[in-house]
Amino acid sequence: MIRRLLRSVDFERVLRTRTHANTAHFAVHHVSDSPSVPVYARSKSTARELSTGKADPGQVLVDDSSSTAAVWFGAVVPKRHARRSVTRTLLKRQIRAAMSGQQAALARGLWVVRLRAPFDRTAFPSAASDALKCAARDELEQLFAAAARRTGRLALER
Repeated sequence: MIRRLLRSVDFERVLRTRTHANTAHFAVHHVSDSPSVPVYARSKSTARELSTGKADPGQVLVDDSSSTAAVWFGAVVPKRHARRSVTRTLLKRQIRAAMSGQQAALARGLWVVRLRAPFDRTAFPSAASDALKCAARDELEQLFAAAARRTGRLALER
């Protein structure tokens, strides 16, 4: 299951690591860990109660982020590399779609994909063209294939 990274602390922690794999426009970072727990969640008691009544002991809560069996994912598309919001949105959607297609091949932990170089505006004059969508998708598939190969290689070395 893929979950989204939401806290800036987690993004910063992942982005401080070396690049796991990269292409001409994208880079992916990975940390084999789970997201940080907010301060307010740490101060609550360990017993979780629902306001609607008793919960089944085997039932997993919707907002339970303590599970280590998941992949957490975030995307960073800075404005300096994609000036138009339409382009940033298109790239984020392509990143999410590529990630969901490769989730089985990727290791558990925190993954962040970032746009590291702008696409040439003369080659893609439209902010949301099909050509840009296809170019980004192809490059992201290469990126995740390289990341999956590297993850598998690292697992064999351990």
